[in-house]
Amino acid sequence: MRAALAPVLLACAVLLSPARAAAPTNQECMDCHSDVDAKAWAASVHGSFSCTDCHADVAAVPHDPAPVKPECGTCHSEAVDAWKRSIHARGLAQNQKAAQCADCHGGPHAMLAASNPTSPLHRTKIADTCSTCHGVKFVMEPSGIGDRPVFSYRESVHGKAVAAGSTKAAVCTDCHRSHDVLTPLEADSPIFKANTPKTCGKCHADEEKQYAGSVHGVAVARGQLAAPVCTDCHGIHGIKARIDPNSTVSSQNVARFTCAQCHDSLRLTREFDLAGRRSETFLDSYHGLAGKLGSKGVANCASCHGVHNILPSSDARSTVNKANLKDTCGKCHPGASENFAKGAVHLAEPMDADMATVGTWWVKWVYIWMIVVVIGGMLLHNFLAWRRAAVRARKHQHRPVVRMTPNLQLQHAALVVSFLVLVWTGFALKFPDSWLAWTLGGSESVRRWTHRGAALVMVAVSLYHVMYAAATREGRRLILDFLPTLQDVRDVVTNLKYITGLSDQRPRFGRFGYPEKAEYLALVWGTIVMAVTGFMAWFSVATTAFLPRWVVDIAITIHYYEAILASLAILVWHLYFVIFDPDVYPMNWAWYDGHVSAEWYAHEHPEHYAELVAAGKVAPVASAHPAAVAHEPEPAGKA
Repeated sequence: MRAALAPVLLACAVLLSPARAAAPTNQECMDCHSDVDAKAWAASVHGSFSCTDCHADVAAVPHDPAPVKPECGTCHSEAVDAWKRSIHARGLAQNQKAAQCADCHGGPHAMLAASNPTSPLHRTKIADTCSTCHGVKFVMEPSGIGDRPVFSYRESVHGKAVAAGSTKAAVCTDCHRSHDVLTPLEADSPIFKANTPKTCGKCHADEEKQYAGSVHGVAVARGQLAAPVCTDCHGIHGIKARIDPNSTVSSQNVARFTCAQCHDSLRLTREFDLAGRRSETFLDSYHGLAGKLGSKGVANCASCHGVHNILPSSDARSTVNKANLKDTCGKCHPGASENFAKGAVHLAEPMDADMATVGTWWVKWVYIWMIVVVIGGMLLHNFLAWRRAAVRARKHQHRPVVRMTPNLQLQHAALVVSFLVLVWTGFALKFPDSWLAWTLGGSESVRRWTHRGAALVMVAVSLYHVMYAAATREGRRLILDFLPTLQDVRDVVTNLKYITGLSDQRPRFGRFGYPEKAEYLALVWGTIVMAVTGFMAWFSVATTAFLPRWVVDIAITIHYYEAILASLAILVWHLYFVIFDPDVYPMNWAWYDGHVSAEWYAHEHPEHYAELVAAGKVAPVASAHPAAVAHEPEPAGKA
């Protein structure tokens, strides 16, 4: 009975149940959702679908509650599964802003096929699409990636080609893939170092094949990730054409930067037992020097060793194998013989039996010692001759004019010694690899404290000079005589005319002319600047208690360049008037005993000389030119 009644009961249930409502049409959805562009929807890849194909939980209109977000994985499971493995999905899981399907494909209701030129996924648009996130600094900062790769790519050979309309040049997805974008640290990432050659090989197959057989490619295949791959030489996002002077593989940069980053690395050359200083020794050769001077045709590393197919010299196929050197050199030097190819390009220390290296090393050191002995002997000879002439001039000159009192001589001596020590130790601190540092035993502590000690001496001398100028009549007179006047301006004009031959009239200087006044004021200014900036650097912690650190950095820069200015001023200006001026040569001995000859003083400072004569402090002289006295013959029998 139950079996007989079952069909009847089922039929009754169907007849008595309410009719199921039909799914809403697209037009019914559009009537409410006017924000959806019907034309864009119709032109999209989903234009033939109905709204409820994606919004399957919408059974009628109006609907409540709001429909859930559609799952793209319902239809595109492979793409979504790949995306879930990506850095974007992981970032999203960590509440970071990261790309989802609609962010790249162009919105949920206007997605276009990648073949459509207006699609954000068209090859010419992919870089722009990625840059909507990766080109915005505040978006990328939390990830630690930064926005620089986008701008580097746009300036690269790939980016410029794409911007010009090329559909073959590499875009972001060619290297990073589309959905499963991974970090370079993941072994299955296409930009993992060991995978980079294959990634680049998708476009550059011939180069990849050559690289795979090279010494670098074999090393990477064995797991030696310290060996270079494509991006180590060409760059990552900012790859530039070889002829671009800013390219890392341009002829000017290959040896200096690209190859040097490994072959001049102490860590790598020691780790892999490679010859060191390869780039350094090459740059010292003719080829290297010509390259530094801008030659674009001169040989560089790649000219001899190859580009992608670099092989060890022991390999018979290598372009730098001894059997092949004649042909390699012949590419630039037609007719080169085997003897021509026997010369060494990298002239280094004699670590092997190579005759060019050993011979060059011995010749270099023989000549270095010859230069030291010969030129040193000449310097000693000429110094002794100069000293003899200087002592003779001092002994046989009558020098009644007091130019510096004993007090001023002591101040001057302390200033000279402290200045020389400051220059010596200061530049030794700035250039710790120089011979100046070597003379101090190579100890940074000795250099530092000697420098500071000399600074304290100079500051003490300067403070004493201030007290001397304020407390003594002689000091006050000195300061008054050093003050600039309008006459100094006229003297500058007069002297320029005289020394250029436009006039025979010399300026009539008083006690101090404009050269001495300018030097004294420069000394005052320089001492203040060097003391202030020096103490700021010395007590940088105390200084930054009330000033920002960048002020100390500026002070150190001022200290350095003021030191250069002061040193050069002494060499160029002061030493000329003390030694090299023909009227005082071989030396003005005022620094030693404070006196100068009346003849010289009448010639150089006629106004003040006249005052001294009028006051009866100096007797008048017949000749006002010092050369007649300074170079008079030494009396017979005098040593």
